[in-house]
Amino acid sequence: MANDFCVFYDAVVRPENKFPVPVGDYYYVVDSGYPNLKGFLSPYRCERYHRRDFQSGGGIRGKEELCNYMHSSVRNVIERSFGVLKARFHILKDIPNYPLRRQMLIPHACCALHNFFRMEDRADNLFFIYGQDYLEVPGESSNVVQEGYILDMTNHDKMVQVRESIANNL
Repeated sequence: MANDFCVFYDAVVRPENKFPVPVGDYYYVVDSGYPNLKGFLSPYRCERYHRRDFQSGGGIRGKEELCNYMHSSVRNVIERSFGVLKARFHILKDIPNYPLRRQMLIPHACCALHNFFRMEDRADNLFFIYGQDYLEVPGESSNVVQEGYILDMTNHDKMVQVRESIANNL
């Protein structure tokens, strides 16, 4: 099993994957296992990060921890959304060995069905379960260009500046 960075790197650098890389002022919110590069905003390292870290008290100390707390809150919403999808569509937990073209269609079909179910049943119990604060989702630690991406591992200054700007404005 490959670590997150190896999967990320392989997905992004191979042009045949057509990985959707954000352009302009858009970026993905990623965890600390990913690099802080253009289009990918990771949290401050060596600072408290996970929402559960802040539950034990002690308050938020400094702009970096506040930024990490907000970053974690955004990621928590995203992880809960994936949790709902995986709970509803078990095929997403372990996509069968279909050809890649078919595998790529499965999440799209699940999202379309999920949105239909959501429109028809606003009292969806899965959203209640996964909507709770500090929920730990098991197995989880917009303007895009779909083409090959040259991953410049040496230049992360732009996203460092973006993160610093966010921290200063909080």
